[in-house]
Amino acid sequence: MTKQASAEATVRNIRRKTRRKYSAEEKIRIVLEGLRGELTIAELCRREGKSENLYYRWSKDFLEAGKSHLVGDIKREANSKQVKSLRQENEQLKQLVAELALKNKVLTPALAGGARGKSLLGMDTTLDV
Repeated sequence: MTKQASAEATVRNIRRKTRRKYSAEEKIRIVLEGLRGELTIAELCRREGKSENLYYRWSKDFLEAGKSHLVGDIKREANSKQVKSLRQENEQLKQLVAELALKNKVLTPALAGGARGKSLLGMDTTLDV
């Protein structure tokens, strides 16, 4: 590795490790300040030391999160306890449907075969009409 390539790699590593991480509150503050319109986006980004692209990405994320939260008020999300309860109920209903389908499958041929007949379960399926 050449001296210049080594120096560039070192600079890249330093920049990567010293990159400032903004908290959610700081991002919200900056986006709201931009939405107020007191400063241009360019001036705001210059003051904060951020690129305009980053500001617009934060702004888009902020607005999408608000939109999904408002939609969430209509579609209530279930918590894990509710999900567990719904899964148990679903399983019980599936078992009930399976039992009824089996009874239907067994009894239908017996009824279609004539008024008198024995089902596979050994029940007398005589119809008194």
